[in-house]
Amino acid sequence: MKTVTLVPGLSVLADRYRAVVCDVWGVLHNGVVGYGEAGEALRRFRADGRPVVLLTNAPRPAYEVEAILARFGIPRDAYDCIVTSGDACRGHLKREGAVRVLHLGPPRDLPLFEGLKLDLVGEEEAELVVCTGLFDDDTETAEDYRALLGRCLARGLRMFCANPDIVVERGDRLIYCAGAIAQLYDDMGGETVMFGKPHKPVYDIALETVAEIAGEPIAHHDVLAIGDALPTDVKGAWGQGLPVLMVTAGIHAADFGPADAPDPAAVAKRLAIEGLEITAAVPRLVW
Repeated sequence: MKTVTLVPGLSVLADRYRAVVCDVWGVLHNGVVGYGEAGEALRRFRADGRPVVLLTNAPRPAYEVEAILARFGIPRDAYDCIVTSGDACRGHLKREGAVRVLHLGPPRDLPLFEGLKLDLVGEEEAELVVCTGLFDDDTETAEDYRALLGRCLARGLRMFCANPDIVVERGDRLIYCAGAIAQLYDDMGGETVMFGKPHKPVYDIALETVAEIAGEPIAHHDVLAIGDALPTDVKGAWGQGLPVLMVTAGIHAADFGPADAPDPAAVAKRLAIEGLEITAAVPRLVW
């Protein structure tokens, strides 16, 4: 089992890298409060012209995420650009054309469909399911959707999942996300198409965006990925050959001991179980 290097902040690693690809939920905010020191860390990394691209599994267009970050007090000069799983999904929906869509998710995710030539319809008319989340993520779980998913499966409907996350933090608790519904549909035998981390296409978009900002391609080993979630942020970045700085006080915080003083051995054990590797860990993203 490999040991884990615990660093006090991004400044310890910053000189090694030419760009950063950073997660949003769990690193820059937890759905209730923003982490100002995390925004400041990215701003300081970016101050000498190095690109910072935010990569998020938010099932919404980038401009919606930018507005959310502003409300959480994350300064606009902390990053260059935002790449979302929602925008990746939108690209595929454009290619689907005039399709009838059953939307599984709350009304706040409706901007995903703005400007697209499709019709949002009921279950009986749908040709495609697009899942952005649960209707009520405060009270529901994926199991509440089993009967509906069974009917969709019987009709052979594909599902586009615009957020592969299974759970995220909301304040001091975890809530289920679209990925939990998509996982259940897949387990039931349904066809699912996932957009976002940990899948390669969204990393391709993020790294192409980094290259555009830098004015030239940047080698994968020179791009530091920052995130908190093992199945998405860490697995995705590590799978694409990116060095990873893992934020331990995110969705896995309860597994690693005190939030401000995680146990490196506990982090190393969990990484070994998952078959993943990181460059370093930090309790929370700070400079």
